[in-house]
Amino acid sequence: MSTQPVRHVVIALGSPKDRKQIYVARHEVYAVELQQHQANEERLLHDALDERNEYIVAKQGDELLGFVSVTPPGGSYSVDKYFSRDEIPVSFDQSLYEIRLLTVLSAHRGRIVAPLLMYGALRYVESHGGSQLVAIGRRELVGMYSHCGMRQTGMTACCGAVMYELMTGRIKQVHQAIAPLIGFKRLASTVDWRLPFAFRPNERCDHGGAFWDTLGADFKNLGRSQQIVNADVLDAWFDPAPAVLSAIANHLALLVRTSPPTHAAGLVRAISRARAIPSPSILPAAGSSALMAIAFQSWFSPRSRVLLLEPMYGEYRHLLQNVTKCKVDSVVARAENGFRVDLSEVEDRLSEGYDAVVIVNPNSPTGTLVSPASLSELISRFSSTRFWVDETYVEFCGSQYSLENYASVSSNAFVCKSMSKVYALSGLRAAYLVGPAAEIAALSRLVPPWAVSLPAQVAAVAALAEPDYYAAQYRATAELRDQLASELRTQCGITAFPSVTNWVLCTLPQTAPPADEVVRRAREQNLFIRSGAGIHVSLGPHTLRIAVKSEVMNEKIVSILRQVLSAVGRRLTPAQQRGECRWGAGRPASSSIPWKPSRLRA
Repeated sequence: MSTQPVRHVVIALGSPKDRKQIYVARHEVYAVELQQHQANEERLLHDALDERNEYIVAKQGDELLGFVSVTPPGGSYSVDKYFSRDEIPVSFDQSLYEIRLLTVLSAHRGRIVAPLLMYGALRYVESHGGSQLVAIGRRELVGMYSHCGMRQTGMTACCGAVMYELMTGRIKQVHQAIAPLIGFKRLASTVDWRLPFAFRPNERCDHGGAFWDTLGADFKNLGRSQQIVNADVLDAWFDPAPAVLSAIANHLALLVRTSPPTHAAGLVRAISRARAIPSPSILPAAGSSALMAIAFQSWFSPRSRVLLLEPMYGEYRHLLQNVTKCKVDSVVARAENGFRVDLSEVEDRLSEGYDAVVIVNPNSPTGTLVSPASLSELISRFSSTRFWVDETYVEFCGSQYSLENYASVSSNAFVCKSMSKVYALSGLRAAYLVGPAAEIAALSRLVPPWAVSLPAQVAAVAALAEPDYYAAQYRATAELRDQLASELRTQCGITAFPSVTNWVLCTLPQTAPPADEVVRRAREQNLFIRSGAGIHVSLGPHTLRIAVKSEVMNEKIVSILRQVLSAVGRRLTPAQQRGECRWGAGRPASSSIPWKPSRLRA
């Protein structure tokens, strides 16, 4: 049997269709092969815990390679059938999850499937706030569990012809043990990770901005900014309106040395006039990230359930999952459907009961837009659920697509409006939240005084008074975006998805290396772009997100990417040049496994 690792394995939550395959496989392995249970005429095996557990599956196409079950807290576990809880050295509380039925089908044993499933279960528990694990493993596989960081207890139980040993573990120790086994860096570009949480947990959220590594975070080399193309963040390519620059330049010394109005009252009035929104429904802050932190930490707790409409930039999942410790689920839009958000699927999920929904509209990184009419209709049907709509980029497609007026008179809609990207004020950090006046008043008590700097307040007020200037920049952005997409396609073979924003999400040609490699090589020539998988894992290893820049900078983007892809193409094999295999498909997907591969069964 080959011991080479399985490549391009899909790791996902088991669907209802998958469950039928799982029950058939359980009968084959545990009734027929291991004789743990009696065989039955249906050739299906399941139990009462299947009503509340979650399956994580490994698949290639429609073929099931293996699975593992995760049993959440709040009820019985399979260990209860064999041991008294008083004997088990864990706390039976909301932090305890059980890992069970780690199973690899016979044709795929001796590969990386088992460690991947174990890691998927670990990330599931981790993302749901669990810290303890309990499992019963077959005696002959205790070594595998131990290599994965689980501890033997010496407590055993017999079921049919199978002897089990009770194992326990702490999330931190299991994580430390399993990380080197699965080769994070290589697997991230070869495994199709479709679980609704990140492949790898991060203490901080990555937002791009790698160009600062070249300019220097000590700001001593700002003069080099014209030598780089910072297309890895979505800052405006255009300058602020001349009136904005004049307002700052004419009073710069005053603005730098003087404390601002305590609660940005003048900025609130300017927003109210420009947007026709009552002032009590407006909450200003130093950027949308500050608004998210204030609101989410006020509203949510580890008992909360929040639904994300993904892909979206990682700050939301990071804040909800790692800071407020919510239970976070997602509805994921896929490339094969043009990244269209299926609101009927969202509605079905909402019937399960969620405290909040988060949507970025227009979406980053896909560049798609949900119509405000459809979205407001959905919001009105779920009045007990908060809807957070991030409209950071909506002005690029037209302010008529904003829901901020709707939010100001609603009972459950909140629209987050950054002024950074659309007004070319990213360095000043200004944003505002629109929502029900009573809710805004409650949140305003949590915002510290002087939260928005004086230069930011002055610049934002001046920008709001220049709608004609900015409307012209938005029209120019659309023209530059379409031109960039066309040139990427004709000169580089890179296909851009349709976008209504100031960036394009692209798919690399079949003969190209993974996006991470393209990003690295582009940086060597001072072009900074982002891989799609680095934003959200569902985008896969061959997508890029590229910000729209000026015409001159866009020409540099195309030129550098053409050189990068051409240089790689000269080193490809004939099969890769014909597009018969993905670049790098023959490279190993994992480091070796320190136990005997032939024993990886369940």
